Amino acid sequence: MMTNIPEIKLGLIAVSRDCFPVALSERRRAAIAAACGDIYECPVTVENEKDMLKAVDDVKAAGCNALVVFLGNFGPETPETLIAKYFDGPCMFAAAAEGDGDLINGRGDAYCGMLNCSYNLGMRHLPGYIPPYPVGTAEDIARMIKEFAVIARAIVGVKNLKIITFGPRPQDFFACNAPIKGLYELGVEVEENSELDLLVSYREHANDPRIPEVAADMAAEMGEGKYYPDLLDRMAQFELTLLDWAEAHKGARKYVAFADKCWPAFPSQFGFEPCYVNSRLASRGIPVSCEVDIYGALSEYIGACISGDAVTLLDINNSVPASMWESQIKGKYDYVLTDTFMGFHCGNTPSCKMCSDRAVKYQLIQNRLLENGGTPDFTRGTLEGDIAPGEITFYRLQCDSEGVLRSYIAEGEVLPVATTSFGGIGVFAIPEMGRFYRHVLIEKRFPHHGAVAFGRFGKALFEVFRFLGVKDIAYNQPKNLPYPTENPFA
Repeated sequence: MMTNIPEIKLGLIAVSRDCFPVALSERRRAAIAAACGDIYECPVTVENEKDMLKAVDDVKAAGCNALVVFLGNFGPETPETLIAKYFDGPCMFAAAAEGDGDLINGRGDAYCGMLNCSYNLGMRHLPGYIPPYPVGTAEDIARMIKEFAVIARAIVGVKNLKIITFGPRPQDFFACNAPIKGLYELGVEVEENSELDLLVSYREHANDPRIPEVAADMAAEMGEGKYYPDLLDRMAQFELTLLDWAEAHKGARKYVAFADKCWPAFPSQFGFEPCYVNSRLASRGIPVSCEVDIYGALSEYIGACISGDAVTLLDINNSVPASMWESQIKGKYDYVLTDTFMGFHCGNTPSCKMCSDRAVKYQLIQNRLLENGGTPDFTRGTLEGDIAPGEITFYRLQCDSEGVLRSYIAEGEVLPVATTSFGGIGVFAIPEMGRFYRHVLIEKRFPHHGAVAFGRFGKALFEVFRFLGVKDIAYNQPKNLPYPTENPFA
């Protein structure tokens, strides 16, 4: 159950230019409200600035946290755009198409008014979401509103998010380091803590009376033979530690994500790997990114808001062997070898997004490093298995070393191909991945972590990134659209 993302209550405000019939806007507004069914219809029609203030007060009193500003006719440029200034939440602007009346007394010219609306939003430096084609009938606009509700959920979430970190980035993983300047520009708060703070809090949760209930829930989730019984209490204690820390440290914010240092000191001091616990929180909309990847946590959170579902964070990890492609993919799926790669992490992907053979296991790499390859003890606690096949969106929002926000989005799928490897891992396929890997991921110096949403969410992510002011939104371009850095003679 997703408990850490906003619930959106939409309000609908109609505007009317005083030289057009106000009844036209009001009739068209009512038609949109009827087509939507679950939107608050503000009774105040905005013709001037005083109306604007009344309307904004009305939707606030109704509990709305996102707005649709509807140009039922040409609309008053100043009052309609000031709604976005005085309302504390994302606003969508849309306009009425003609056709529901005569073209003399029933013509609204909102097609023209939308141009001036956009111009005035720009003049005032006010954010406003304008759909790809923002003019339509009541049914058209109802469809736009449905898409906007998803976008608004992510925007409201980001503006009310605190990312809580524990520890510095691990040595040789500076790729996860990035200026926090970009977080403040987006309206995200950050609280940085020491690993020692987390350890102290964890120890204080010893013998917490809630531990048996959480441990039983873990056992039920995994099923017999899929977990280490002697680890359950320790992992349950850690889950409660994180949840309690989130509640105690939200401060003025409503939502929380974590970016934790998970190695090398963590397993030996806590007595287990945190991956499975991290996966359980992610399934509730509380991302816990690995290796103190702050922008990874932010990316995951945005994906959770958009999809309303569990997400994960993976290394863009290793190439698919040519022999595997030849035997398992070629001729069965329309992908060349370089369209494929393996996405991997130690075990943070929620169990609901993995194949049925998933189980709590141990971290092979850490076992080699910290336990000399011996019988696993404190390197246990990862959630391993193949990621379930299906459509995915691979994406990331990142602040580069110069403090500039950049992003990428690529839609693809996890193939039903056995990885024959370890960790939480899947065979991913993205059209033109080879070119995208070189001319976006490498060229623009993105880190090795990518967020994964389970489904096709590129359209919504693109609109969210645009609304947040991200200028550079890269994607996997088709062959007929070369990248600026691509050699045309190659």
